[in-house]
Amino acid sequence: MANPRRQNRTSPAPQQSRADQLETFENPHPKRDYVIETVCPEFTSLCPKTGQPDFGTLTISYVPDKLCFELKSLKLYLQTYRNEGAFYEDVTNRILDDLVAATKPRSMKITAAFTPRGGIRTNVYVEYARPH
Repeated sequence: MANPRRQNRTSPAPQQSRADQLETFENPHPKRDYVIETVCPEFTSLCPKTGQPDFGTLTISYVPDKLCFELKSLKLYLQTYRNEGAFYEDVTNRILDDLVAATKPRSMKITAAFTPRGGIRTNVYVEYARPH
């Protein structure tokens, strides 16, 4: 006879949302405005029209308030876009929204510079400024 407790232990855990993967740590200098710039030169997502990979460099610049994002968790978070079809504009805005929700910065800007496709290069700039 099977033990019901044992069966419950083996049931899959609820899947973690993409934004929940972002880890933070306390800003070591919360009384000072300073800029953290993180460059991610290996960002990849999929074109929703062709299914082909889109490659780009993300530059994330922000003035932290109480929290900063942890880099390994950022890397793992960004990797979740590798198999997802999304237009440049959508993916860049979604990343900004998730990072702002996780860190609640004073300001943040993301520049997404995608490699040329068909002779056309696209850059997307998105910004957040905390209301005063």
